[in-house]
Amino acid sequence: MKYIYSLIIFSGFSTLALAQTTSPNIISTAVPFLTISPDARSGAMGDAGVALSPDVNSQYWNASKLAFLEKETNFALSYSPWLRNLVSDVSLANLNFSQKLDDRNTIGASLRYFNLGSLSLYDDNQNSLGTSKPNEFAFDVSLARKFSPNLSLGLALRYIHSNLSQGMATSSQQFAAVNAVAADISIFSTHDVREFGNDAVFAYGVNISNIGPKVGYVTNGQKYFLPTNLKIGAANTWIFNDDTKLTLALDLNKLLVPTPPLRDANGNITSGKDDNRSVVSGIFGSFSDAPGGTSEELQEITYSTGAELWFHNQFAIRGGYFYENPNKGNRQFYTLGAGFRYNNIALDFSYLFSQTQYNALANTLRFSLGYNLDSRGKK
Repeated sequence: MKYIYSLIIFSGFSTLALAQTTSPNIISTAVPFLTISPDARSGAMGDAGVALSPDVNSQYWNASKLAFLEKETNFALSYSPWLRNLVSDVSLANLNFSQKLDDRNTIGASLRYFNLGSLSLYDDNQNSLGTSKPNEFAFDVSLARKFSPNLSLGLALRYIHSNLSQGMATSSQQFAAVNAVAADISIFSTHDVREFGNDAVFAYGVNISNIGPKVGYVTNGQKYFLPTNLKIGAANTWIFNDDTKLTLALDLNKLLVPTPPLRDANGNITSGKDDNRSVVSGIFGSFSDAPGGTSEELQEITYSTGAELWFHNQFAIRGGYFYENPNKGNRQFYTLGAGFRYNNIALDFSYLFSQTQYNALANTLRFSLGYNLDSRGKK
């Protein structure tokens, strides 16, 4: 069990943050790798992406945006080193694909693979138990459909596999791989407007992701919630001329997972609500179950802000800031990045500067490579 819990802590932001605070009410979930932003564009904008202009990486942020893609066929590959200051063989890779079916419908698919490297195992007497190579992945398919020139809806289905235990067992417990199916539902709306004498585009979006059953890492053991997540975002783009435009974006994010209650020495709840409940009850109750009431519920919201400035429609510079309350994980960091477009090739980079002591992506360069074409193969 120590091995499994260590890997859960090792594998995601939300549980890694336990090292940064003494608060008993940090919300932790199974498969936290699903909450890691995979692409360098949004990664350079403080993890804002729900309402940004559509690209093939929209599969993660808001699948409904795929309906507004201009190119017929799109591919993208992203790579993020993980805990690079400590280890050299842990990383997150993400592959995306989208295809327009007609003017209203677009399908998408993606594969996220989290490689946790190679771990040497030992028993209590320091005898070698061999080597383990834990890994996790999620495979998505989605459909986005325009319902008007300004509005689209999206649905994504996800298969999740998390193999942290590699079939390990003890005399009393059998560890198991996690297999689950989850869904996302999303909406995106975009409007051409005039602001301050310039053409502009205002967009907003909502995405509820990872709606699915509880899962367990031990056969017949405790079950954990998936990281069901609510993202609400808006973005405004000012078009100064044919070559230059500026986008400002803001995302609000909240886990739709029960907040752990406060308990006394005997395990009795002294404040808050029992977090051992059904998935539906957990989602709807997540807005009112924090022991500290409304003030603590507001602390559970994270904020992502970002800016993107394009020159000649070929070169972009980006920056952003991410904030999480110190009582709920204390992730706070600045991001910078750049993007290049040449014909049908796109290349994006991002870099993260952490304000807090622990951050798995601190001082790490991430990149995304994209390719697109129309139905006739033209650039």
